[in-house]
Amino acid sequence: MLPYNTDMEPVLLPEYGRHIQGLVDYCVSIPDRDERTACAYAIADTMAGIFPELIGEANDYSKIWDQINIMSRFELDIDFPFEVITAEKMHPKPEKLPYTSSAMRFRHYGKNIEKMISTVASIEEGEERDVLISMLAHHMKKLMLQHNREGVDDAKILRDLAIYSDGKIDLDPQTYLLHEFREIAQPQPRNNKKKKRK
Repeated sequence: MLPYNTDMEPVLLPEYGRHIQGLVDYCVSIPDRDERTACAYAIADTMAGIFPELIGEANDYSKIWDQINIMSRFELDIDFPFEVITAEKMHPKPEKLPYTSSAMRFRHYGKNIEKMISTVASIEEGEERDVLISMLAHHMKKLMLQHNREGVDDAKILRDLAIYSDGKIDLDPQTYLLHEFREIAQPQPRNNKKKKRK
């Protein structure tokens, strides 16, 4: 029985087909370096014959040799006539992201809230500061409700605000009231089917 393609090794560059991939695999397995090199050059000429536009009028085989190295899984050990692409260049490791190691006091609020409160706390007393404090307090309540849908203690939110601001924003829960947020029920889809008249 003929083997199915799905049972065979994958073709790394499908445009060249399984036969060229097989030739490259065979070339890698040749023990003699000179014979292996001669085989690689023959494969390069064959690939250039399939896609002559890759070498162009300048007869530049650099793309062909890159593709041969890719098809060999970067295992072909010969003296390439050009500097070929490497696995490191083709699949570079991403740079590590500079994560901050500072701990968050209350995870449910997130780090951005802590930064915003610190900024607002340093603003001079006035209407703008009061508006920003109100927006922050209400947003903190919304974030808290995401973690506790049963209910949120406004006094705790105002205490957390005071802790975050190192006491610069100190609101009295007896006089400073936060809005009540209610979850709006999703509208039910309408049934557009008309009743048939009898």
